Amino acid sequence: MTPIWLDVLDETSRLCAAHGRTDLVDSVRRKRVQLLDPGLRVLIVGEPKQGKSQLVNALINAPVCPVGDGRTTVVPTVVRHSPQPTAALVQAAAPAPGRPTTDAPVPAQRLPLPIEQAVARISTTVAPGAGAAGSTHVEIGVPRGLLAGGLTLVDTPGADGPDQARVTNAYAAMARPDAVLLVSDATRELSVAEVNLLLQIAQSHPNVIVVQTKIDLVPDWRTVADRNRQHLASAGVPAALIPVSAALRLQAAKTDDKVVNAESRFPDLIGRLLRDQNSKSEVLARSAVALLSRTVIEQLAAPLRAELTSAQSGDNTAAMGRLRAAQREVDELRRCNTRWQNTLNDEMADLLSDIEYDLRDRTRKILRQVDEAFETADPQTGWEPFQQWLEENLVEAAEANFVWLAQRCDWIAGQVAAQFARYGQDALPDWSVQVPADLAERLPVLEQPPIERFTPTQKVVTALRGSYGGVLMFGLATSLAGMPLINFVSIGAGALFGGKSIRDESKSLLKRRQTAVRVASQRHVDDFFLRLNKDCRDTARRVQRMLRDHFAALTEDLQEAIVASLRTAKQSADADAAVRDQRHRQIEQEMRRLAVLYEQAQRLVSGRSATGASPLGGQP
Repeated sequence: MTPIWLDVLDETSRLCAAHGRTDLVDSVRRKRVQLLDPGLRVLIVGEPKQGKSQLVNALINAPVCPVGDGRTTVVPTVVRHSPQPTAALVQAAAPAPGRPTTDAPVPAQRLPLPIEQAVARISTTVAPGAGAAGSTHVEIGVPRGLLAGGLTLVDTPGADGPDQARVTNAYAAMARPDAVLLVSDATRELSVAEVNLLLQIAQSHPNVIVVQTKIDLVPDWRTVADRNRQHLASAGVPAALIPVSAALRLQAAKTDDKVVNAESRFPDLIGRLLRDQNSKSEVLARSAVALLSRTVIEQLAAPLRAELTSAQSGDNTAAMGRLRAAQREVDELRRCNTRWQNTLNDEMADLLSDIEYDLRDRTRKILRQVDEAFETADPQTGWEPFQQWLEENLVEAAEANFVWLAQRCDWIAGQVAAQFARYGQDALPDWSVQVPADLAERLPVLEQPPIERFTPTQKVVTALRGSYGGVLMFGLATSLAGMPLINFVSIGAGALFGGKSIRDESKSLLKRRQTAVRVASQRHVDDFFLRLNKDCRDTARRVQRMLRDHFAALTEDLQEAIVASLRTAKQSADADAAVRDQRHRQIEQEMRRLAVLYEQAQRLVSGRSATGASPLGGQP
């Protein structure tokens, strides 16, 4: 019947493969091979000078590891059973440059050693390559009954300081132990570094034992042991503490003294190792699988949990960003449409007002000049020069007014086009307002007003009418003096009065002629103003309609493009949401599978869930 822990381990391997974690698959497969092996590999670690090598020698009653002053283990030493004493230096060959990591591992190089030289090599051989802990080790085989059942001991060089945890992990990766013994002598309590190292080891190895050595040198070793147990309990380290004396064990082996052997307390340590070996396929395997599954599930669940959290927050996806950007473009185009229409209407209204004022101002200046000119000038003699001057000034005023109209229309087109600057294209129309070439032909013709002429007959009649009063008045006055009615005085007075009448009538006719010309000029300029103002307003209205049609068409083109972009972004967002929902369901399904596996793994340990929070972040 297949053990339940093996089913859990195989399911863990399948989940790792399903998630594409080939590194975890290899780790699980190695653990499977290790747990199916009936042998027990024991890794012995600790700080220097704590008695690790002496512990190994005392366990098997053989001097396989260097001990004593000036001698220490510098390379890992693997001690296993062998019918005959053997030794070999094993060096793991480095892979060739460019060799794929998926290739089969490079076989190690084995250099046989005489058993007599093994201890010397262990204490003098240095592993090649800085930081390559575990790349070189010594394997020793000895014929011992304790090792015959498959027990393998791995002695490691002492490590302390900042690199203690890293070096210890490297040795653990090399040895792949079923149990880890941390050796600390009884002359002191466990240090903070040792407790931290135990905590780190317990995260990946469920079977940890603290061996307190050198109890033969410390009379109150029991007090130290009790305090160490309290330290382990306070730190939450699930490790048993076994006090031993390697010196008493070796002495008992020499004298075959069972009492001394019992005092060494090595039977407790050996019994624990044998129990672990015998229960490896059940108790130890269950604990190892539960711990490994938890570690694997943590690594598989972490990216799923992060992806699930990211998917739930969800609005920061690229598709949603494009959708919001397209929506902003629609809103901005709507505001732009309102802005350019308001700009066009306001500027054209100002233009019409300004053009009318400009034309009115120019015509008033012309009329003022006409009034000033005909204060003294006689239209009868200067009509043709005046008519030419007036037409030239009116044409000049019309051209200036139209030029300003054209410039203002171009400026308004630029102002409206500036509202489309953010769209990165030339929004100006491909036409512009031009001054009409036939502008002079559009002006009304100034007709000469009726001008009264002072004819000779009119002068004679005016003179007679004026002289009659003078002759009569002075004739009567001189008649009182005895002179006749017609005399030289009355005749002279009549001549004076006649000349004055001619001059007065001539001035009156000139004023009437000047007034008539001014009135005609005023009427002509008013006709010119009405007609030209009508042309300017019509031109401005045509320009306004053309600009309106041009920018309306441009707005429609932009709107079609933005709406198409909005539609595409909406479709992309919907598709992305569907993909996220599908991925969300897949993640939840995977999390449920991991939760089921987690429950199965935790039930392996004493039939109940292990302590500690679930690695699934709230999943059972």
